[in-house]
Amino acid sequence: MDAQSFFEQAKTTLKLTQSTPLQSAYQFGSDPDKLAQLVLTGTKTATTSAYDLYETDEPLPKVGAYDVILDAHNQPVCVTRTDQVMITPYLDIDATHAYLEGEGDRTYAYWRRVHDAFFKQEYQSEHQRFDPHTAQMVLERFHVVYPVH
Repeated sequence: MDAQSFFEQAKTTLKLTQSTPLQSAYQFGSDPDKLAQLVLTGTKTATTSAYDLYETDEPLPKVGAYDVILDAHNQPVCVTRTDQVMITPYLDIDATHAYLEGEGDRTYAYWRRVHDAFFKQEYQSEHQRFDPHTAQMVLERFHVVYPVH
């Protein structure tokens, strides 16, 4: 099933208006299946993306918007609703946010090690250099709204 069809089912179940838009459908990081399962179980309720890598015409996430989380095969796993969006320097990200991302042992040390490597690669793929001292990040918090448990 594609993301839009999945979202249409969610809108019916959640009694959302038919005009409610889907903000985006995406996979998480380097292990989409594992991370999608962490979202589905409520362990992962936050994510970080590089503000510096957003395209000029690419909108930032919006509070109250709905997203479809995809697995590694681009199959829908769940729908989330965005609760908070914040732009902050990379080095100002704290242990609370790292914990809410739900990955590894949920410590800041683990988060930092994994995200340093991830963002270095992400920036390189865009022919840019990742500098933790100047990088700006988009922090999102969200919760699963579909499927309803």
